[in-house]
Amino acid sequence: MKTNSITYLLFILTLFLSQNLLAQIPQVPAELEFADIVVRINPQARREIQLDVDAQYRNPSYFKVKQDRVNLYMPIIERELKNSGVPTDLKYLVIQESGLIGDAVSTSNAVGFWQFKQGTADEVFLRVDNQIDERKNIVSSTKGAALYLKKHNNTFDNWMCALVSYQMGLGGAKAYFGTQYNGKQVVDVDRNTHWYFKKFLAHKVAFGSQTTMLTSNGQYMMEERVQGPTTLAALAKKYGVTEKHLEEYNLWTKNGKIPGDRAYTVVYVKDGSLPIQPAIITESQPKTTNTTTTTASNSPVYKQANSFPRIGGNTTKASQADQITVNNLDGVQAAQTTTQSTFSDRVGVKENKLRRLNDLDKGERIEAGEYYYTEKKNASAEVATHIVRPGETLWSISQKYGMKLSSLKSKNRIRKDNELKAGMVLNLQEHRKRGEEIPRVALTAPAPARQAVVTPTPSPTVSQQPTSTATQNNTSVSSPTRLTHTVSTGDTLFNISKRYGVSVNQLKDWNNIGTQNIISIGQKLVIFRP
Repeated sequence: MKTNSITYLLFILTLFLSQNLLAQIPQVPAELEFADIVVRINPQARREIQLDVDAQYRNPSYFKVKQDRVNLYMPIIERELKNSGVPTDLKYLVIQESGLIGDAVSTSNAVGFWQFKQGTADEVFLRVDNQIDERKNIVSSTKGAALYLKKHNNTFDNWMCALVSYQMGLGGAKAYFGTQYNGKQVVDVDRNTHWYFKKFLAHKVAFGSQTTMLTSNGQYMMEERVQGPTTLAALAKKYGVTEKHLEEYNLWTKNGKIPGDRAYTVVYVKDGSLPIQPAIITESQPKTTNTTTTTASNSPVYKQANSFPRIGGNTTKASQADQITVNNLDGVQAAQTTTQSTFSDRVGVKENKLRRLNDLDKGERIEAGEYYYTEKKNASAEVATHIVRPGETLWSISQKYGMKLSSLKSKNRIRKDNELKAGMVLNLQEHRKRGEEIPRVALTAPAPARQAVVTPTPSPTVSQQPTSTATQNNTSVSSPTRLTHTVSTGDTLFNISKRYGVSVNQLKDWNNIGTQNIISIGQKLVIFRP
């Protein structure tokens, strides 16, 4: 009787958990965003996709196991996609392909997390031999998948087509899609849409609200870059785990040996929470007097902006067409302030196209020293965030990173420059959630030229007051003038300092320039002139 009671209670508990999970099944919306594309789904396609979403939740135990794997691996996957310039929305593809089972093998003999065949693995520089199979390495295979997807997106300029090409191959996708979606940012999904994309959308909906956790059952994934030759057995002792544990999560090494040809990433699971150091402090967080965590000038995010825009090519002829790249896009530097018409004639680009490529208003002047694009800008930047500095505009930020102005506005749900505040942390890759406030960090104003400290003294009597205003210079300090200098070819900190009558150290202090004195063409330098 007691056994029957326990069995009944377990049945009721399982039923309750199942019903609770089913009640949380997300519903397919009529419209969603995917990799900067607005996806509109008609009712019939929504029902079809919803069936796949429901199927993911049908077995609560199975879903929980898969979710645990997602939460362990997803931080690594998101990072590698971001670093490769691929929208992190593509992360759901790895769940669709393998369920994040490292040694998964398909009926067509595709292997690993991202399901590469031997030939495709070679194409994306993954090592596959009798010692190593990097298709089973989460870091290496994600880099390979990002390379493959990015290459195909260069053909279509549409991540939906690039995604479907992952299943069909580039040739098959080109034959299937033609050029109808090239460059399009709105896609309509109906019963005729390729099944692979609809299956992907089901995974995005099913796991999209589930992947905010960064731990799995109180555990997280640890990574170590290892240069061989060594063995998993030796590493197990070093990391405080069993050899069997390392073998379970590092199936890419076939015999437990790591060769010495290059460094490989070894992963293992640790108890606790993923160590996270907040990159920013929002207004809702408690403030601290420790300026190393509250001031933007100490943040790597703030300093990384100094390396943009990134200029390549023949910089000695930056003002000529087809000579330089700006953030890996074709561009040109304006040699003088002029009109759009004159500049477009000079660089061989139609005026309307020049405006469109650079998000310019009609009649807006071309400014000397500024870089302008002659190739379409990207929907996202190479880096994830940017801290707004005084004087910056949405346009100047978009130009700095080679990013479409509309994308910058959309990702941050901000439309006008008057909504922009110094210290705001803008997203350059991911869309900010609806209703989510843009976080801000405290900006430390650059210190102006060192000035003598004036100690207040009692006002002099009439007989003590000087008769000449020229002698008052020792007791009054005028506010310095704030200037901006755009670094051009041949500029150095030394010659810039001489030009403005300031010191090199002052330039470095005002602009957070490191000890290597590196400045980049196109970089904006703040100068406080006495």
